[in-house]
Amino acid sequence: MRGNVMFSLQKLLGNEDKFFTLLEASAEEARTSVQALVKLNKAPDRTNVLYEFVQARRKEKQIRSQISEAVYTTFVTALEREDIENLSHALYRIPKSVEKFGERLLLTPQYVQGVDFSKQVDLLELATDSIVAMVGNLRSGAKLEQVKALQDKLQYYEGEGDKAVIELLKDLFSGQHDPIKVIVLKDLYELLEKVIDRCRDVGNIITNIALKNS
Repeated sequence: MRGNVMFSLQKLLGNEDKFFTLLEASAEEARTSVQALVKLNKAPDRTNVLYEFVQARRKEKQIRSQISEAVYTTFVTALEREDIENLSHALYRIPKSVEKFGERLLLTPQYVQGVDFSKQVDLLELATDSIVAMVGNLRSGAKLEQVKALQDKLQYYEGEGDKAVIELLKDLFSGQHDPIKVIVLKDLYELLEKVIDRCRDVGNIITNIALKNS
């Protein structure tokens, strides 16, 4: 009897570990997509980088599918099922949005020559580093103090991203640019802003999880 109890406990712990492992892998793919964006920003003519975006998004989609399946086939979960699904969905939206930005950037090379996206891209890289750390924190019990410190960083990056967009748009609507270029760049700036917002969404979900378990 005791052996059966121990076996059941090990199964439960193994299933919990599986969720953490999948969520951590999902966060890493989100960071990988942003690292591909860093490469693209340094060399906008590198169309092969688009493959890296696609791969990151595909892997993220596969991981999300595995998480969804595990949520409904596991009797006991480490976190609430709704939280797991919400977090998985929020993480998936990061590489999806990054891929969309990369596609738009590569479709309009004539309008992005000399345009510097590095301020927002650098903030995105920092934001995804924080996301990876926050998701990793779940495995050790989502310690509220640590989660809040990382969430404060995300809020700061989002605020700095908003300031950068305002400055860029101010120049864009100065009347000195071709109207089509204005439309193209406005779309690209807003897409980058959206990716930072996606990172903030992930942070909000993890913060709520930490609050519920504190």
